[in-house]
Amino acid sequence: MTAGERAPRLHWFLPTSGDSRSLVGAGQGVPGAVKGGLRETLAHGFREPSIDYLADVARTAEKLGFEGVLTPTGTFCEDAWITTAALLRETTRLKFLVAFRPGVINPVLAAQMAAAYQRISGGRLMLNIVTGGEPREQARFGDTDPKEVRYARTEEFLRVLRGTWEQAPFDFDGRFFQTEGAMVSGGVDPRPDIYFGGSSGPAGPVAAQHADVYLTWGEPPVLVAEKLDWMRGLARAQGRTLRFGLRIHTLSRDTSQEAWRHAQWLLDGLDPATVAAAQQALNASESTGQARMQALRGGRTAFTEARELEVSPNLWSGVGLVRGGAGTALVGSHDEVAERLAEYHALGIDEFILSGYPHVEEAWQFAEGVMPRLARAVERASAGPVVASA
Repeated sequence: MTAGERAPRLHWFLPTSGDSRSLVGAGQGVPGAVKGGLRETLAHGFREPSIDYLADVARTAEKLGFEGVLTPTGTFCEDAWITTAALLRETTRLKFLVAFRPGVINPVLAAQMAAAYQRISGGRLMLNIVTGGEPREQARFGDTDPKEVRYARTEEFLRVLRGTWEQAPFDFDGRFFQTEGAMVSGGVDPRPDIYFGGSSGPAGPVAAQHADVYLTWGEPPVLVAEKLDWMRGLARAQGRTLRFGLRIHTLSRDTSQEAWRHAQWLLDGLDPATVAAAQQALNASESTGQARMQALRGGRTAFTEARELEVSPNLWSGVGLVRGGAGTALVGSHDEVAERLAEYHALGIDEFILSGYPHVEEAWQFAEGVMPRLARAVERASAGPVVASA
């Protein structure tokens, strides 16, 4: 990599709803999931999200050189704050990207929790703000406000959060929150980076004004480029610049044929009834990002060949048949996956939040196979296309 060229930052994922060699189905971020979640969709091989297993994933990610791990939020998984705090003593440098919903916690309390976390961990906290787009999941927390109201509330939440950290004592009199002299004893050092995603109209301005890193899911590069341009324009209007992150799964092997054989095995292992139930729930989502994931398959839900789900070179939409949220994976040889990541990086993606089933074994596949190739792929992608001379 040439001097001054930015290297991508790599993160992994903490499967706090459980893990499996199969595609994780209802319960892993699927709105309206039936009781029992994964335990009712996997015939065998389910790995409980015990603290011992999650510690294995976290230690593996740290050992292999990942900077941090994303920990999801929702009633389908263990609480991200408590789980990651318990893992601090199991690791030494790994950062934890804690996802949480701003509608169910007071922003001054969140500021205090983050400050304590930074002191306890030595500065290893990052925050993933999830406004939420699944009505049934939101209702479980007593949140029945419409989408536009949720984003307006998130904007106020982030103003109070930052104000408590940076302008204490902080007074605020808003529509959703009121504070008098908000502060955090001892301050916060360092201030955690704020990660924020959202593809809808109301989401963009909130991210542009408050986020450090704007997150998006793995769509074809042309669509990702359009979204990044949209966000750059909104950030400029606020006098700010953003970093960008991509949340995507990976399935890399020594050869492309081997990787696609495994993708076929994953597809063959899906029960049509499970796919149908998951798709019904996902189609009811209010999330624009989820609708974009659904649109990648053009409304189809039945497939016999894994390559039918390839929506862009090496970009496989099969995960989204049963999983809410990030529904695509990069499938191919280690070289191919490195090249695709480098292409996203050339568009402006600074950080990659990756995962694969199961999360210990796939972390090793990526670290041993893709990581050594990624720097060279980034250098080639940054150089642009080679033009032949006469």
